Amino acid sequence: MTRSTGSSPSLSPGLNLSLTEELWASIEPIYAEILAHPFLGGLTDGTLPREAFRHFVVQDSHYLRDYARALAVCAAKAPGEEEVRAFADDAIGALAAEQGMHAEFLTAFGGSAEQAAAEPVLPTTRAYTSYLLATVYGGSFAEAVGAVLPCYWIYARVGEALLAQGSPDPLYAKWISTYGDEAFQSVVRRVLALTDRLGEEISPAERRRVVEHFTTTSRYEWMFWDAAWRGERWPV
Repeated sequence: MTRSTGSSPSLSPGLNLSLTEELWASIEPIYAEILAHPFLGGLTDGTLPREAFRHFVVQDSHYLRDYARALAVCAAKAPGEEEVRAFADDAIGALAAEQGMHAEFLTAFGGSAEQAAAEPVLPTTRAYTSYLLATVYGGSFAEAVGAVLPCYWIYARVGEALLAQGSPDPLYAKWISTYGDEAFQSVVRRVLALTDRLGEEISPAERRRVVEHFTTTSRYEWMFWDAAWRGERWPV
């Protein structure tokens, strides 16, 4: 049984963990650092500098274009028609988010999606998407799912946590509601169920690679928020 997006795995001695339980256990410290990051704290208390949020939105627009490509590769590698359709739909959804929600946020900053697209892809974004695309193209279907999963799952968990707190800033409250609502949560539950089915089929060696990719891209999720908080730029 796939656990809900809001619970933590039980690590009872001797218990055979599902793949999703093993994956989440591997990033518990990373997720704790994500929730404690001042970027997220600033979203909920309304103190996040607008420039930090704009940095995030611009880089997320760049990221989502490559994430959509990664999801399309997952669709191409999927063994069944249901998975093909689901990942293809998610790829379209990622592009729709980039074109819709981000455009709305950028307009609030007095800019446009075209202006954001012309801004450079910064180091953390470039590193994250390069790793993601290399993994989905070069690895198995299960490895590809492991690599793309943190962007689903961590955002669902963060969305739940932040939605419970809310934000006095309407712009930040809108972003929080996107990832905390039931529509997004149901998509994540579907991917988690698929992940557990894969966990029953793959070899121990492949399972270790899935965990490695999942852990790595989870670290990049923390780095992505941190880069926005620091106002990251290319050093030279």
